[in-house]
Amino acid sequence: MKKIKKQLLILISIITGFSCSDKKIEKAKPEPADITGTWKLISGTIINDQDTVVTDYTKNQEMIKIINDTHFAFLRHDLNGGRDSSAVFVSGGGPYTVKNNIYTEFLEYCNHREWENNNFSFEFTIKEDTLTTKGIEKIDEIGVHHMNIEKFVRLKSRDQQ
Repeated sequence: MKKIKKQLLILISIITGFSCSDKKIEKAKPEPADITGTWKLISGTIINDQDTVVTDYTKNQEMIKIINDTHFAFLRHDLNGGRDSSAVFVSGGGPYTVKNNIYTEFLEYCNHREWENNNFSFEFTIKEDTLTTKGIEKIDEIGVHHMNIEKFVRLKSRDQQ
């Protein structure tokens, strides 16, 4: 009986010792917002000094931004098949990074070639299915320096529709 009590005391001591360990309990860190997916541009606002231009991308043209684990791409075109004065096609892409709520694009490819090899950082928020980005686009060589604010809605895949 003494032997069983002694073994029980040793077992309790070991368990107590492990439970009193000085390891810190880490608090769960919030997961970063999942920016990956396909996004449809709803509106864009360009603020250049005192001038503000708001574009409704639900009329006459359409743009999507596709963001995977390592790269982004954007595609914009008119809805008239390029057959009148509203004809437009814009595309670009490259790698990106996300740190906290800052999304930085490294524009490697663009049909407006003077925009290539520039970096653009945007603060972003995601609320439900809406992505909002806000940042300065600046390219001294071509006189670009403005605030760009864009609002996107997440597109569902065909099997989610």
